[in-house]
Amino acid sequence: MEAKSHTVPKNEPASISRKSVDESTAARQRDNARMFDRIAHRYDLLNRLLSLRCDVTWRRRMAECLPAARNLHVLDVATGTADSLVSLAQHCDRIELGVGLDMAERMLRMGQAKLHGAGQSKKLSLVRADGAAMPFEDGSFDAVTIAFGIRNFADMIGGLREFHRVLKPGGRLLVLEFSLPSNSFLRRSYLAYFRYVMPVIGRLLSGDAAAYHYLNRSVENFPYGSEFCELIAAAGFADVHAHPLTLGVATIYQGQKEPASDVSQPNTEADGTD
Repeated sequence: MEAKSHTVPKNEPASISRKSVDESTAARQRDNARMFDRIAHRYDLLNRLLSLRCDVTWRRRMAECLPAARNLHVLDVATGTADSLVSLAQHCDRIELGVGLDMAERMLRMGQAKLHGAGQSKKLSLVRADGAAMPFEDGSFDAVTIAFGIRNFADMIGGLREFHRVLKPGGRLLVLEFSLPSNSFLRRSYLAYFRYVMPVIGRLLSGDAAAYHYLNRSVENFPYGSEFCELIAAAGFADVHAHPLTLGVATIYQGQKEPASDVSQPNTEADGTD
């Protein structure tokens, strides 16, 4: 794997100049980074509470979906406090090198401490950069993962194409994201929880209700299921699948980087549920 810069200081994440992107897109990305920095001190705790610890299981399931090859080079985009990156390394012994990328500086500093605490700082590192314009060469990684971050991209299809670019031919994309259950009663209960309960808990524990109102809106507006599978396929991925988790409240989306002529139609059939 080659990157424009890969040496990471031991006490803080690397900051790498990114390629230019549309200014309005870049401005929205910076706003999102500032919002996540405001809630960084309670982010992990709130994830556990608001998902009833299901997020831990979901991240483990994502690790189980990594390619079967050994000596994997894995990139985790929108890594935040590096929860997913650490989980991938803990549950997949085939990872030789892992990189977490995010724009939120405070989140990354907390993530750096987490890497050291987990004893993973030798093979895992963090980079501060924009996931929409990453500082890595084409074909650098065997797998790209992103957990609960793709819905925050100002240009979602552009982000997916960037993920495709940095994957090696045959590399795998894994996206873990919230979705809406198909059962009408469960869907209404789920939406009520996101609209009314989550912002209150978020405000009490983080002091920032606005951030959790934003998270609620971003979940409701996310094009989940077959619609998102179509976006992944449109970005150049083949063999696109959706794996619903926990009655459909979250989904792992999977796609492969293949030559454009081999891109298949998206498959939204569940391979299994959690």
